[in-house]
Amino acid sequence: MVETMTGGCQCGRIRYAAEVGSDEAYLCHCRMCQRATGGVSVAFVNLKKSAVRWAREPDYYASSPIARRPFCSACGTPLGFEYPDGDNIDLTVGSFDDPSRFRPAHHFGAESLHEAWIDTRDLPRYRTDEHKPLVDRWMKTVGKLPD
Repeated sequence: MVETMTGGCQCGRIRYAAEVGSDEAYLCHCRMCQRATGGVSVAFVNLKKSAVRWAREPDYYASSPIARRPFCSACGTPLGFEYPDGDNIDLTVGSFDDPSRFRPAHHFGAESLHEAWIDTRDLPRYRTDEHKPLVDRWMKTVGKLPD
């Protein structure tokens, strides 16, 4: 089912609406994505460029001679990856307002995959809203926890 989904950067300067017809997403582990995001991988949703409407055009970084990455120059949020001459764009799953629809369907850039970060289900889990030093900091500064 095609659904219009919205998203954008952390500060709200860059917003988009995307026509999404699939729950499939993927994890890219290539070194360029690792360096571009500072993470061990990045979760992407692949869409037709024509399915994405930017309320405000993002900034772009030419991350290689063949690709560029949309981002917000005000807050630094990475928003995606694209080949300028291609028909598709990858949007970061985390930049969607509600990323819960998406499910990983495959890995890409597996040559740089860090196995220790793939299966973390047995690690302890801690909630931010139960971490007293963090809660106290938010309450002292703004009087509430972030959304």
